Amino acid sequence: CPGGTFTPSMKSTKDYPDEVINFMRTHPMMYNGVYPIHRQPLVVRTNVKYKFTTIAVDQVDAADGRYEVLFLGTDRGTVQKVIVLPKDDLETEELMLEEVEVFKVPAPIKTMTISSKRQQLYVSSAIGLTHLALHRCDVYGEACADCCLARDPYCAWDGKSCSRYSASSKRRSRRQDVRHGNPIRQCRGYNSNASKNSLEAVQYGVEGSTAFLECQPRSPQAAIKWLLQRDNSDRRKELRTEGRVLRTDQGLLLRSLQLSDGGLYSCTATENNFKHTIAKVQLHVLSSETVHAVLFQSEGPVPSAAAMRAGLPGTFSSQYHDLVQLLTQPEMGLINQYCQGYWRHVASNHKETLAGLKAKALHDQKKPRNRRNHQPEMDQHT
Repeated sequence: CPGGTFTPSMKSTKDYPDEVINFMRTHPMMYNGVYPIHRQPLVVRTNVKYKFTTIAVDQVDAADGRYEVLFLGTDRGTVQKVIVLPKDDLETEELMLEEVEVFKVPAPIKTMTISSKRQQLYVSSAIGLTHLALHRCDVYGEACADCCLARDPYCAWDGKSCSRYSASSKRRSRRQDVRHGNPIRQCRGYNSNASKNSLEAVQYGVEGSTAFLECQPRSPQAAIKWLLQRDNSDRRKELRTEGRVLRTDQGLLLRSLQLSDGGLYSCTATENNFKHTIAKVQLHVLSSETVHAVLFQSEGPVPSAAAMRAGLPGTFSSQYHDLVQLLTQPEMGLINQYCQGYWRHVASNHKETLAGLKAKALHDQKKPRNRRNHQPEMDQHT
């Protein structure tokens, strides 16, 4: 190529002598195009708001063979970690293991280089250079099923957690199944650990407001379902995401809460016929009348939370116990602090605006009444 290692002074093929051109014509390195084994692209993206900018490939030895892991840089500053698995003679299966935001300020990725010795991927853009680990096995959790479903050739379950796979390790408890990702077969006797990764939380909402229930599966290939067991009921039903209920990649959004929305919400993930619960959220919906009575009661100051919990004479009844728990959560202090700072800022700007209006009004009063003999100040400087 012109300007290469052996032809640094040549800027174009027009600078080549005739004997070089004739040699190139009679000695082509490649006559036909080179296609993948299945004569089709390995990775296909349609209807996305980004473009691939660069690629780096690492070869990884796993328990069931060697795999090529593709690291794909995008113009929005993310790196996609992808493997392509053969399904049969004609088809392949593409799996995106994870997508990582590399830079705090999104910028198109220009180059990527793999360091096998340090097990790092070095990424550059117009704003800087950074690096990220080729494998982050700990994010898959401590359950054998989650580690197996991740299908990451770098990682395997070692009996206690998801850790870096090493071919030299002879642990009998080590489990890995990149090709099929079948935890039912690989994790016999260990599937009960999947419940350890499920999150259990209690949330409060106010009638008429909104509530967001978080649930993010570790595997992008998992199918998510929400089940609801309403209060005073022992039956669980699949929740339909329509109308007031909106499902997102991060969880479930409930709009315009109703008292009947209270209950136990379970987020379940199904992949390769393996089903497990990711999160359970007990939602308590407080009536708007109750909240209004506590926050805006006119008979005196609101009693302390300790007094309300103790049920001292002259305090509110036990029906406000849930509201007390809501108002005494640590997050409420941060919210109140933010709101107070915000309103002080608004009030300060409001005072400055009023002062400016008053000064302008006084200035206008001092202006001459005869507009014919007075030009605006802006025109004088024009």
